[in-house]
Amino acid sequence: MELTSEEIERYARHLVLPEVGGTGQQKLKKARVLVIGAGGLGAPVLMYLAAAGVGTLGIVDDDTVSLSNLQRQIIHDTDQVGAKKVESARHAIGRVNPHVKVELHDTRLSGENARALVRGHDVVIDGSDNFATRYCVADACEAEGVALVTGAVGRFDGSVTTLLPFAERDGRKLPSYRDLFPAPPPEGTVPSCAEAGILGALTGVIGSIQAMEAIKLVTGTGDVLAGRLLLVDALSMRFETIEFG
Repeated sequence: MELTSEEIERYARHLVLPEVGGTGQQKLKKARVLVIGAGGLGAPVLMYLAAAGVGTLGIVDDDTVSLSNLQRQIIHDTDQVGAKKVESARHAIGRVNPHVKVELHDTRLSGENARALVRGHDVVIDGSDNFATRYCVADACEAEGVALVTGAVGRFDGSVTTLLPFAERDGRKLPSYRDLFPAPPPEGTVPSCAEAGILGALTGVIGSIQAMEAIKLVTGTGDVLAGRLLLVDALSMRFETIEFG
């Protein structure tokens, strides 16, 4: 996974960081990251991971681009309305970084296919917008031993955590998604973005944090949010971290 002269120039600002350097950039080039959803969260995640030089990006999404998506899903543009989101995202990634291999999964993640989809990846990032998918992907990643960065947004609030329930810290197993949320809320109690609204820029904040967590996981740099939940209140611009597990 040596870097070409063009890649050395492209990633120069990473290479001068001692915490990343050539070794970290080679790890990024070798990495396989799966992103669930090419929507509000998946859009900034995919753009930043592509720019960072992640070698292979998988995208799971069965939806098409609609005009109401464009207020927050910055990977898509007006000309792509009506197109498959996975195809639109691949087109955008190719413009950002032609070195990135993109694997498309034009399907909805479910209990039947989740483990097969996450298997073989170094990191999975969940940008889905429903609890059924979040529980599915969390259970699959735990079973397959794959790191998961999960995020959620609603109106002006967002959250991010990193899940490594197959690993230990200080002799204790790290918590799982079900330790944080033992059961989904009753159906109909949490309104969708279409019902409650969502501040478009908030998805960029949360998605960028998810991308940062993935880069740290791949390169082994810094401390990830394992066992910690980051809460973001965009109206008051407050960031709080709570421990769980």
